[in-house]
Order: sequence, then structure tokens, then C-alpha cells
Amino acid sequence: MPAMSLNHYTIRVRNLEATKDFYTGIVGLTVGDRPPLNFPGYWLYCGGVPTVHLIGYRATDPAIADEAAKPAATGRLDHIAFACEGLKDMKANLEGRGITFDERVLPRLNMTQLFYYDPDGIAVECNFPAHETVGQAGSGY
Repeated sequence: MPAMSLNHYTIRVRNLEATKDFYTGIVGLTVGDRPPLNFPGYWLYCGGVPTVHLIGYRATDPAIADEAAKPAATGRLDHIAFACEGLKDMKANLEGRGITFDERVLPRLNMTQLFYYDPDGIAVECNFPAHETVGQAGSGY
């Protein structure tokens, strides 16, 4: 049976509130309904779909202080991408918060991509439609 769509991805975060604030204030996701689970966390929604799940540390987790200082073992995860609108506003938001980003324009498609990192070091990619691209900001990857 083939997969139908991406359901969500989960991040076990170092700082639950800071990461929630990042994804809501920078990426533009919204905090939404979450079942009453027995550990701290948030479900963040994108277009009405719970796309990003954040999990905080539980009292039962071993070596909480040491574990929080290490990045999660996520294997070969490189980045998470979102389709976005409002390139000019997103750039102003990132710059206003002092977040460094890499801007690229996809060859032939002329879509602008912004790459930056969340508080846990996970790369976030925002893709903007070609009509928002002004000139050639980069050479793509």
C-alpha cells in the first residue's frame, strides 16, 4: 500500500517554549489541538494540518541535563521544507530576529529558497513562488 501524504514530523527539543516560539514566530505555524498526552509538547499546524510535533523532556528520561545538551540522533535528516508566501516579509522577520539565512534561487524554476536553522540545529527550508523572486539571489544548490 503506497503512502498517501506526509503526516507530520516530530522533534525532541532542548527547549520546548523556545522551539515553539521559533516555529510560530518565524515559520508561521500555529499551536493547535493536541491529545492529553502524559508528556510535555505541542502540535503545530500548517494550513490546518498538525505538521510539526514538538516533544519536551519527561521526568523519566535518563540524564535529562546531559541529553538536552546533545543533538538528537536523527540519522541522515538534512532539512524540513515548507511551501511559503511572503518572501519580503519572511526575510524582514529573519533579519529582525538576527537569524542568519542562506538565500538561493532554483535554476529554471526561479523559486526563491531561504535556509536557516531552528533552535535544535535542524535546517528549515522555505520555498517561495517564482513571482516573488527578485533577480537572481543565488545559484541554487
